Amino acid sequence: MNNPLLEDFKGPFQTVPFEEIENQHFLPALKQSIDIGLEEVKAICENPDKPNFDNTIVALENAGEGVSRVAEVFFNLNSAETNEEIQKLAREFSPLLSDYRNDVILNADLFKRVEAVYQEKEALNLDPEDQMLLEKTYRSFARNGAKLKGEERDRLRQIDQELAQLCLSFGENVLAETNNYALFLDKSELDGLPEYALEAAASEAEEKGQGGKYYFGLQAPSFIPFMTYCSNRKRREELFLAFGSKAFKDGEFDNKTNIQKLVKLRRERAQLLTYDSHADFTLAERMAESPDKVWSFLAELEEVAMPAARRELEELRAFAKELDSLEDFRAWDLMYYKEKLKQKRYAIDDNMLKPYFELERVIDGAFQVAKKLYGISFKERKDIQKYHPEVISYEVIDKDGSHLAVFYADFFPRAGKRNGAWMTSYRPQKMINGEDQRPHVSIVCNFTKPGKDSPSLLTFNEVLTLFHEFGHSLHGILAKSKYSSLSGTNVYWDFVELPSQILENWCYEKECLDLFAVHYKDGTKIPAEYVQKLKDSASFMEGYATVRQLSFAKLDMAWHHKARGQEDVASFEDAVFKETALFPASPETNMSCSFSHIFQGGYSAGYYSYKWAEVLDADAFELFQEKGIFDSETAEKFRALLAAGGTDHPAKVYRKFRGQDPDPKALLRRAGLIKD
Repeated sequence: MNNPLLEDFKGPFQTVPFEEIENQHFLPALKQSIDIGLEEVKAICENPDKPNFDNTIVALENAGEGVSRVAEVFFNLNSAETNEEIQKLAREFSPLLSDYRNDVILNADLFKRVEAVYQEKEALNLDPEDQMLLEKTYRSFARNGAKLKGEERDRLRQIDQELAQLCLSFGENVLAETNNYALFLDKSELDGLPEYALEAAASEAEEKGQGGKYYFGLQAPSFIPFMTYCSNRKRREELFLAFGSKAFKDGEFDNKTNIQKLVKLRRERAQLLTYDSHADFTLAERMAESPDKVWSFLAELEEVAMPAARRELEELRAFAKELDSLEDFRAWDLMYYKEKLKQKRYAIDDNMLKPYFELERVIDGAFQVAKKLYGISFKERKDIQKYHPEVISYEVIDKDGSHLAVFYADFFPRAGKRNGAWMTSYRPQKMINGEDQRPHVSIVCNFTKPGKDSPSLLTFNEVLTLFHEFGHSLHGILAKSKYSSLSGTNVYWDFVELPSQILENWCYEKECLDLFAVHYKDGTKIPAEYVQKLKDSASFMEGYATVRQLSFAKLDMAWHHKARGQEDVASFEDAVFKETALFPASPETNMSCSFSHIFQGGYSAGYYSYKWAEVLDADAFELFQEKGIFDSETAEKFRALLAAGGTDHPAKVYRKFRGQDPDPKALLRRAGLIKD
């Protein structure tokens, strides 16, 4: 069988030949690539020459490239365009990959060579990037079991296999629960919903064989408008409880047992590796360094945010009582009355803004921002294969006209796509024999689809999401490192959100919005008064929003620092949330059971990093505000930060850009929580 995954990719820029790949290709490609990777490792171990940086560290960095390539394609499709066959394959893929990684990390002969080079590091006269690769390689072995023996080593292998399967199962359950829910309503029950939401709901219902009805589900483009605008409180409660109870119903797709097993195994794994908890293990490789520092960081923010959140909710309760005589204000009322109060206070809403945010123009606006900041441009390429017809492929061109990257964009919800938005990579940037291999990156979102008679018009939050993920992609696109493991987004996890979150700031600036925010019908620019209202309302209920994020971060830390894995999931979560609770608990709902960031994605003991990176991005953007949001000198410094990837400690990389350490108060100033 000819297998495109095992051949050199022959498309433009060696892009993935998606249209030639069939599901039957994946498993044979992975198995053969693993065999090749292990042979490459064997060759390093059997090299008769004395271990040195090139024949051991660099050779290991380059080993197993085929495994990475097959895995990247497969798992990206499992997130963005999955089906039952791919999900079944994933259950075979994960243990094979886990075994392969452990065959490398737990190879005693290989570790001896790595350790021999590491012990001579002071005498090797390495440049900073080479030093970082050596440090990272040695730590990777030391932190992941290279020093374990016998039964402990076997147990680590077993744990890693089980963890891989549990993470897959967790994600599959959340996706199934999301896709299986459907609420079909008559128009008489939908007072308050704007026309765009009604049109989308009618179209979805028709597609699902319920013509004349209106469909609402748990995907963000459906759920958020309903909860924000629908005056039908009973139906809001129904949808809220459905959303909050995903994978928490004791049925086929329940995640409680998965959570208990994940937490228990992560803790056991950490202790095998001499760490007290999974959080201790994880944070040893983060800017925050330790659980105590994270708890302290969260507590400092909570001290400021909690009183503000209580004041904001009291105002909202009073407003709901005045407006609708509502006495029992509950969590499913929050988005609805928040929007009503915001409209009253700032006279701005999505109905006013959406006509100015046509998706194609917002994409072009993001591209123009990148051009003004970094001189790069994006050119659509019809000759680059893609995994779904809705995906758009681009070549990214540097300011000197040279090829910089390939960029894929995938914007609309599908049954085979998980919820949320993310940036990912199909090929890393690195140097090969003195030549710069440029990256292939992608962003995947779930935005409002075009209507029958209108284009895709984004909410302002969707605009922020697009800029956020585009910021991540620029981190990959502008990467310039020698080694793929140090390139682009391969940085400490609590630094990785800086490039994404900082770009959101441009969406509040008239100078930026004028590049793309024009009315889709008459071409008029977004009025200055709308932009000012956006700015004025940016910190509306920021105390509540901050406490909400802190509660998620504390839940993550509690599971991975304090829990043992035998806790009742509902009781444990309730106890954690009680500290920041602003509403009565709903026993039908549970955040943990659908908390994919920490139980499926890479944010375990790391959810705090969103807030940590917000401190960095608020501080960094203050420099752009001072110098000008498109100031070329500041942009060039920030490009250097993006290009550096993980080649140096992020604190040093940040100081090179800013000239100083970040000011922790910058975030609180932007949030309007302090005046200083």
